[in-house]
Amino acid sequence: MPSHYRAFLSCLAIMGLPYLPVAPAGAQTAQAAKAGAETPRDGQHDFDFEIGTWRTRLKRLAHPLSGSSEWLEYEGVTTVRKVWNGRANLVELTADGPDGHFEGLNLRLYNPRSHQWSLNFANSSSGTLGQPTIGGFVDGRGEFYDQEDFDGRAIFVRFVITPLDADTIRFEQAFSDDGGKTWETNWVATDTRMK
Repeated sequence: MPSHYRAFLSCLAIMGLPYLPVAPAGAQTAQAAKAGAETPRDGQHDFDFEIGTWRTRLKRLAHPLSGSSEWLEYEGVTTVRKVWNGRANLVELTADGPDGHFEGLNLRLYNPRSHQWSLNFANSSSGTLGQPTIGGFVDGRGEFYDQEDFDGRAIFVRFVITPLDADTIRFEQAFSDDGGKTWETNWVATDTRMK
């Protein structure tokens, strides 16, 4: 089992979240029928509400997990478009603030076997994709997790997407360096649909 997968399972266990192993497609259907269980929800269109162009206001903590409370604020534009008929989407963000110009890209991929999304982020300053956050939507709210290295230590990352109404979405990222007992929010963005 790859180490990043073990780390993700550990993260789920510490946070008290269930891990549902995915069997091959035919076996999964047979198992569900035997157990009388419901078929897992098909979430491949979970992000359809976000397709379009948005005005973005965001703030980020200047020095996460340092005790600092200095926030940097940015304004910009986010464009979200479907890829693979909605089973993936591409998010492009450009924003400006006191720390300069920021360009981000998020490739979101839907796994039809696990019924989960992976969010794969990159910014133009590094030019590489970061560790994907994995998760999905329940009752319209998206929650995604991963474990990664931050300043030489292993941390958990939580990313939450909350549609507030048809034209407003809130995004929050938080870090935990104590195994998920406490979380420090370090990124908050509010997107408003451009008419």
